[in-house]
Amino acid sequence: MAASASSTMLLSSKSSRASLPWKNQVASTSAFGISSVSLRHRQCRRFVVFSMDAKPTVLVTEKLGEAGLKLLKEFANVDCSYNLSPEELCTKISLCDALVVRSGTKVSREIFESSGGRLKVVGRAGVGIDNVDLAAATEHGCLVVNAPTANTVAAAEHGIALLTSMARNVAQADASIKAGKWLRSKYVGVSLVGKTLAVMGFGKVGSEVARRAKGLGMHVIAHDPYAPADRARAIGVQLVSFDEALASADFISLHMPLTPATNKILNDETFAKMKKGVRIVNVARGGVIDEEALVRALDAGIVAQAALDVFTEEPPPKDSKLIQHENVTATPHLGASTTEAQEGVAIEVAEAVVGALKGELSATAVNAPMVPAEVLSELKPYVVLAEKLGRLAVQLVAGGSGVKSVKVSYGSARAPDDLDTRLLRAMITKGIIEPISSVFINLVNADFTAKQRGLQISEERILLDGSPESPVEFMQVQIANVESKFASAISDSGEIRVEGRVKDGVPHLTKVGSFEVDVSLEGSIILCSQVDQPGMIGKVGSVLGEENVNVSFMSVGRIAPRKQAVMAIGVDEQPSKESLKRIGEIPAIQEFVYLRL
Repeated sequence: MAASASSTMLLSSKSSRASLPWKNQVASTSAFGISSVSLRHRQCRRFVVFSMDAKPTVLVTEKLGEAGLKLLKEFANVDCSYNLSPEELCTKISLCDALVVRSGTKVSREIFESSGGRLKVVGRAGVGIDNVDLAAATEHGCLVVNAPTANTVAAAEHGIALLTSMARNVAQADASIKAGKWLRSKYVGVSLVGKTLAVMGFGKVGSEVARRAKGLGMHVIAHDPYAPADRARAIGVQLVSFDEALASADFISLHMPLTPATNKILNDETFAKMKKGVRIVNVARGGVIDEEALVRALDAGIVAQAALDVFTEEPPPKDSKLIQHENVTATPHLGASTTEAQEGVAIEVAEAVVGALKGELSATAVNAPMVPAEVLSELKPYVVLAEKLGRLAVQLVAGGSGVKSVKVSYGSARAPDDLDTRLLRAMITKGIIEPISSVFINLVNADFTAKQRGLQISEERILLDGSPESPVEFMQVQIANVESKFASAISDSGEIRVEGRVKDGVPHLTKVGSFEVDVSLEGSIILCSQVDQPGMIGKVGSVLGEENVNVSFMSVGRIAPRKQAVMAIGVDEQPSKESLKRIGEIPAIQEFVYLRL
């Protein structure tokens, strides 16, 4: 008799040591039958396998290095179809188990919907995943993996190439001599030996740039809140605050990701803090520089030269003042463009895709795995609370401090085996790391990423009396051995401490340091440390009201009447710098901080 596909999947899952939902589907193209045979007068059943093509199908829509293609072909049927229109991709995707793209293919929600559930993994050959709809991928149970490490050396080498060529005016002198000119006196450069290079972002690429710059005789400093101090010392690099890096540098090399916190982080205000005549290299992301402000800084002589491989808009407009500026050296996003890097990226993404099709969880996964609906439904508001507490806590850390030790406490009436905190821990890790990182944190890669960055996260369960209806009564995040930009957030034991609860399905901030507050974690929050006295709520509210900033919640926690208090204000819009300055100038306010959620 013929066996159903579901029977095949059942047998496949029994023979697997560990499987993911899509692992069994890979084998479902095989079929089998059952027949009876006589063996020494006994009736026995045997399985007869009707051999069909059991290999999964991988669609590659952009050119991939041969080494990567070879790895894919050893495990799967590979369809290399380039330059597909969105309509053609939607038609073809329903026959594919995996999709491999570079930056040119937009993997939209329509692609996932058209796959009919067959697409199980998308591999991005490179770091950025802006062209993949992560939310849609997760909703459709599709894992997304990238290749974050293979182009590290190539990007670092290109950064050094731009650094040295800029210092010696190589590009300008080359253009001049090809135009028939001989301008030796015009293109006098500057030496690198003894100059200070500030590496902004001390991750894989930044640390490799630092190694090479040290070899050129430069003094290297770096800014990165998560850079391990021991790794920096081993290279001979001093970790400093953001403002100190700007003020000290003769050269600045950017290696930070583009996040809301780093968007246009180099602007008129930060350029004004730099040494006059500073030189800037950017092989990271174009959006970290306000390009119009950079043109103004170049014209004013604040920035002597800039060497840029990335731009806010790529390709940039032909009439771009920045590109046409005589003191700018520009290349068309060549950071990863070496033969070796392209092959490395191909191998890295191919290994991740094959591993995912085999049912393995990849450390380069960039979206969350599927969670049972009933668990996700119950934990949903606590997941939001966990991420926002992480975001609040890390924003309270002073700029020069490195986050190394985080303690998470859960108050719960449930038994230890009735509350799996892995998802909550992952979301706290996400809130702490993502605001200043290009890494996407989820249940798959949270612990791996934290360990990679030298971040130790410990957990404590506080068993409470009462009904176990709610999975968590309160959640507390503490960051130890750091300075705080808001001193009142420091607890009696010396750590930055924030605590929250879920009330009527909505996450609330309930404690800052030793102060009890109660404010909904929606929009953004202003924390003010003040002397407790009448009229303070009205004074702050008036400043915000004059700018039409809507206040959603306001709560005051105090030690005792007329003593120190902390006011937490929830706002729907971001106040201007002028309004925040006016709040800080109110006589009774001792300190304040604005926190984005």
